[in-house]
Amino acid sequence: MNPATPAVTALGEDAAQAAVTATARALGLPTVREEAARYATAAAKAHLTHLAFLAEVLSAECDEREHRRRLRRINEARFPRHKRLSDFDPTRLPDLPAATLAHLGAGGWIKAGEPLVLLGDSGTGKTHLLIALGMAAAEQGHRVRYVTTAALVNELTEAADDKQLSRVVNRFARLDLLCLDEIGYVHLDPRGAELLFQIITAREERASIACASNAPFSEWGTTFPDPRLAAAVVDRLTFNAHVINTGTQSYRLATTRARQEVTAPA
Repeated sequence: MNPATPAVTALGEDAAQAAVTATARALGLPTVREEAARYATAAAKAHLTHLAFLAEVLSAECDEREHRRRLRRINEARFPRHKRLSDFDPTRLPDLPAATLAHLGAGGWIKAGEPLVLLGDSGTGKTHLLIALGMAAAEQGHRVRYVTTAALVNELTEAADDKQLSRVVNRFARLDLLCLDEIGYVHLDPRGAELLFQIITAREERASIACASNAPFSEWGTTFPDPRLAAAVVDRLTFNAHVINTGTQSYRLATTRARQEVTAPA
C-alpha cells in the first residue's frame, strides 16, 4: 500500500452524492447509499472529523445489516405469530423463577444442545413461551424453525413418499433450535411416529429441541402407538433438559378476564 498521502478530487455536492450512490451500490452498501447525505449534514453540525463521520455511517450500515439479519431469521422460522418474552407475565407462573426465564432467554442452553420441554394445560402460556424463546434465539443469530407436531409429521410423510426424506431430515438436523408445538394433541400412526423419532434422534445431544405438550409424559403413550417408542422419545427429550410445568390455570383466560375488568364500565 502506498504510504503517500492519497490524491483526492474536489467534488461539488451533487457530484459527491452521485459518486457515493454509485460506489455504495457497487459495494453493496444500501444504508450508506441512502443515508450518507443525512449523516454528513449531522456530522457537519456536530463538527465531527471526516474519520468520525466515516465511522458513524459505516456503523449505521452494520446496524441495519444486523437488523435485516434478525428479521430474516425470524421469517425463516415460520412462527405463526410474533410473541416476545417481554409480553409474558411471569407472575402467572410462580413455579418459573425469573432467573430461569432470563437464563433461557439468553440462549446458552441452545449452544449446549439442551432440550426444553413445556408441559401444561391449554391456555397456560406454553406456545407463547415457545414462540418467544424461539424469536429470541433467532434474533441472537440461531437458525430456528417452529412447527406443530402434526405439520411436521405431514411434511416428513410427504417427503418419504417423494423419496426426499433424507434431505428433509438433514435440513431439520441443521437447525440450531427446533420449536415443536402440540405434542400430544393428535394421535400419530406408526409411520408418522417413526418419522418424528428420526428427527428427534438426529438432534439428540447435538442440537436443541424445544417442545410443548398439554399431556404429562405418562400420557405420551396415547400419542405414540408403540410404548417403547414413546419411552424412547421421552428419554431423548428429557436428558439434560429444562422441564417447565405451566400448570392448569389458563393464562389466556386470566388475561382476558383481567382486560375485561379494566374496560368494564363503572
